[in-house]
Amino acid sequence: MSDRAALLKGIRAWLILFVVCLVLSGATAFPLVHELRWTESLLTSLNTGDHLPALMDWIQRIRQGLDTADAEYPFLLYGTDWLAFAHLVIAVAFYGPYRDPVRNIWVIEFAMIACVAVVPLALICGPIRGIPIWWQLIDISFGVFGILPLYAVRRRIKRLEALTPYAPPSAPAALPA
Repeated sequence: MSDRAALLKGIRAWLILFVVCLVLSGATAFPLVHELRWTESLLTSLNTGDHLPALMDWIQRIRQGLDTADAEYPFLLYGTDWLAFAHLVIAVAFYGPYRDPVRNIWVIEFAMIACVAVVPLALICGPIRGIPIWWQLIDISFGVFGILPLYAVRRRIKRLEALTPYAPPSAPAALPA
């Protein structure tokens, strides 16, 4: 296998991993009410409250809030539907780098910027919304763990670019007078 083929294979493998994680992350935003009920039930059966009472209290609070929103203000959950949809749409954008990584490296760089932006968002909005700092750190970890495969992809794309002969863009055709 040539260096170019090996790089392309590695780039595509990392992109598939990233897209799968992005889709799973988005898909789990649709059934939040049911997920929180299931999570609370699981944590209760594992006696998590005995070992991590703050976590158990937080999960119960979130579940109660979602139950109330679902029962009395279901339109609020429409926001999480849009969050899920955004994850799925963003995942589609990675088809460009999958097809032509060198030409579409900007998608990778944009996603890396978004991962970095998770940090100030969590640290600014978290306290405003009453989110515990340890939960903000969990949210921040999505940006940190998200940037790792993107960085690996970007490095490989740069190496692929160095192996690819430069072809100047063709001049646009003149418009008829």
